[in-house]
Amino acid sequence: MNILDKITLDKRNEVALRKSLIPVSQLEQSVLFERPTVSLANNLRQSPSGIIAEHKRRSPSKSVINNTLNVQDVAKGYEDAGVCGMSVLTDGKYFGGSLDDLLTARASCKLPLLRKEFIIDEYQLLEAKAYGADVILLIAAILTRDEIKKYSEFAKSLNLDVLLEVHNEEELHKSVMPSLDMLGVNNRNLKTFDVSLDTSKTLSTLIPDDFVKVSESGISNIEAIKELQPYGYKGFLIGENFMKTDNPGASATSFIKSLL
Repeated sequence: MNILDKITLDKRNEVALRKSLIPVSQLEQSVLFERPTVSLANNLRQSPSGIIAEHKRRSPSKSVINNTLNVQDVAKGYEDAGVCGMSVLTDGKYFGGSLDDLLTARASCKLPLLRKEFIIDEYQLLEAKAYGADVILLIAAILTRDEIKKYSEFAKSLNLDVLLEVHNEEELHKSVMPSLDMLGVNNRNLKTFDVSLDTSKTLSTLIPDDFVKVSESGISNIEAIKELQPYGYKGFLIGENFMKTDNPGASATSFIKSLL
């Protein structure tokens, strides 16, 4: 069983528990549920930098990245830096995140927020909406084509943008459908944790132009972005690079300045 299988198994138990504690009606009554969402896809289409900056405390591959920062400072710093959007990890067990992180980020900035999570149930999309997200992530490796269709269409009915993540050609072919806004290519091999930008390059030609192309993982310098832009990538998800510094906002600011 690889790490993704393990996370997914734990996630099913976690979601079942949360569903038993907080009914859907309660999520739908959240103050943020009626909030108009901001489209990350539109932001990326119009941006010269395309940076989606992430809040991430730790990860299975890197263990602790940064446990000392508060989400409010990180969100404000990213917004001041001029990023296109912010990704907030809400998985507790493996990444040290929570839905409260999403709530805090929402209260601290006006950026489009991506709920970075392992989605295996429509309930999690209602949570995303109730806690102030604008975008949800679907991971092709853990979902069937029917599930991708069901969750992405449900997300669109909630006015949420959909970023679908693939790791290889097979996942890409089963995933392409009109209810997606962005296609993300994860450069990290989930079985070995090796990272290669060649994954983004190879898959770029297979992604239809209707979708905003996003490259994820292993983007730690300006050169990586310059290398991927000719392949049509408009979005670049950067997590560890900013989070491993004492001031992610300041490091995002200098990164974007040197990029432009």
